[in-house]
Amino acid sequence: MSESAKSTRPTCVRCKRPLSHCLCAHISVVPNRTRVLVLQHPDEQKHPLNTARLAVLGLQHAELWVGEHFAQLEETLSTVDSACLLFPAQEGCAVQPLAAIAPEQSSLLIVPDGTWRNARQIIRSNPVLRGLPHLSLALGEPSLYRVRKASEPAAVATIEAIVRTLSVLEPEQDFQPLLAPFTVLVEQQIQAMGPEVYARNYQRG
Repeated sequence: MSESAKSTRPTCVRCKRPLSHCLCAHISVVPNRTRVLVLQHPDEQKHPLNTARLAVLGLQHAELWVGEHFAQLEETLSTVDSACLLFPAQEGCAVQPLAAIAPEQSSLLIVPDGTWRNARQIIRSNPVLRGLPHLSLALGEPSLYRVRKASEPAAVATIEAIVRTLSVLEPEQDFQPLLAPFTVLVEQQIQAMGPEVYARNYQRG
């Protein structure tokens, strides 16, 4: 199918997937105490495998902003008791062990979304982010994102990173249902490319 034909396919206004592959039936809203703010690079917004949108749709308290510079960040940070950035710390940045964060009445988890390069660009464009404690995920189960290659061996999809983080911050809540549409998305993509193409490009020998 040509790119022009793909672009004219009817699209779900909610999950932004083609109507024939709409994921909304698989999305259930999970309550979360920690607010989640995803800062999505514009390049990632156009990607057909946009897991950050699925994460935001599946959380009770979550927002997605698209751009590189966010003038409203400082005002937003002034409204919460604590905030952390989910991103490996750069030199000179404070590192906050994930398990050491205590529950707060008003806490905010900020998640840059995009390639590693684009995520770093968002942080550079918003100096206020560099002053926040950085959270780094411990090594865990391999990513279920079987249709996207990553340069970092421990890399996971944005939705997986959010689920793993919230599961530590709020152990009383089950965040696994958040992954249901993501799992379907991956399977849809594998079916679309066919088993031979998938095996040649993504399966390890």
